[in-house]
Amino acid sequence: MARIRRKMCITLFVFLLFVFGIMMGLKTLRPEGAGFGDGVVLELLPELHHRAAVDKRKPDLPNISKFSKSATPPQASKLIAGQRVTKSAPMSASIPENFRLVNSDLHAFYYMWYGNPKFDGVVALSWYPPGMSDDNGEPMEDLVPDVLEAAHKYHLKVTLHIEPYKGRDGNSLYGNIKYIIDKYGSHPAFYRYKTSTGRNLPMFYIYDSYLTSPVSWATLFSATGSSTLRNSQYDGLFIALLVEEKHKNEILQAGFDGMYTYFATNGFSYGSSHHNWQTIKDFCGGNNLMFIPSVGPGYIDTNIRAWNNHNTRNRVNGKYYETALNTALLVRPEIITITSFNEWHEGTQIEKAVPRKSGQLTYLDYLPHKPDAYLELTRKWAEKFQQEKEQWLM
Repeated sequence: MARIRRKMCITLFVFLLFVFGIMMGLKTLRPEGAGFGDGVVLELLPELHHRAAVDKRKPDLPNISKFSKSATPPQASKLIAGQRVTKSAPMSASIPENFRLVNSDLHAFYYMWYGNPKFDGVVALSWYPPGMSDDNGEPMEDLVPDVLEAAHKYHLKVTLHIEPYKGRDGNSLYGNIKYIIDKYGSHPAFYRYKTSTGRNLPMFYIYDSYLTSPVSWATLFSATGSSTLRNSQYDGLFIALLVEEKHKNEILQAGFDGMYTYFATNGFSYGSSHHNWQTIKDFCGGNNLMFIPSVGPGYIDTNIRAWNNHNTRNRVNGKYYETALNTALLVRPEIITITSFNEWHEGTQIEKAVPRKSGQLTYLDYLPHKPDAYLELTRKWAEKFQQEKEQWLM
């Protein structure tokens, strides 16, 4: 009898270990610190359900200096998607005919635009001044008129993601903003955001804004700055990149209108760590700033940074993307940015994907799901975002 009891105890213990192991495995799919009973329905397939919530634990801050913008993709409570355009890229339709984002609250970072019919949202276009580019590219500013025309044809809006070109500071950015608004400001596809005071202002994302001192930025963005843009024809909404916690106060001192987090890797930086978003939103709310969290479908850049596998984030059949989107909605942002639409070398793309190999490089695809699986997820969450915003405003 004692032997039977021992065997039963051992069997029960092994079973409990098995259950615990499964629970911990499921927990790794959620935002840091999420409880097992909290959250969101994840539906890449209708039968997949998973609940997640925002973690309250503090992150270990990573070494941000390892990453340069030339190898890093951009990111959107208006959902904004990000992409990079190349001169050799065809203006082809990569979004299915039946796909349509709900509204301009969806922004996506883009490196340079390929053309997307029925994508009713905002493209945040990587931008360098005329004649300038990053170390691995070529000047692209002369393509902006074509992008605007294509965007207008397909009911898109375009905002600019201003890159940290050599010599960028308050003085040079003043000239950039004047150039952009004079040249493109009247185009129907040029994105403007309607503020609570009824003004329709252009919006600019300033990547790596922390490289310039708050004092220099304040000459442009403070109402009393020596070269202020405020209350002039070149006024706008200027959104700074939040990487480290200290950047919150620097962004406030500089006179920016808000902050975005850009990186698709949860836990990579203070700003990109989901469990910090409510604290950041509270800070912004108390200082009349916009908080724009950035979400992504996953992250893997080991083809170009072999040492960086610790920042890989598996897509988990869409769960990672949906968890990020749900966490963003929990803080009730005005705009959400997506990193990215087509940053393939960092594995953050949401555009249509089919199996493809080029030399030693194998591109990610979404098998066994459809090529447009992540566009469908984006549409679903754009609709949810619209519905929830209507509830927030009641």
